[in-house]
Amino acid sequence: MIRTRLTPKNTDLHLSIPEGYVGKSIEVRLYAIDELKEESVNTVTMKDFRGTLSKETATELQKKVNIDRNEWS
Repeated sequence: MIRTRLTPKNTDLHLSIPEGYVGKSIEVRLYAIDELKEESVNTVTMKDFRGTLSKETATELQKKVNIDRNEWS
């Protein structure tokens, strides 16, 4: 994996692909670092999912969790 940060001086960017990556599927990302920091501020918490499960489903899941926990004891 190759990872680097740079500050562009204009709107053009030239990429040279390493020989070992030729013929492989690669991923190229372009984003401003400050955009990434802003995005991390808006984190999702469990509170955001409150009310998405029915009480019946929640009870069933809780039973399964308790069974699994007891198996570890």
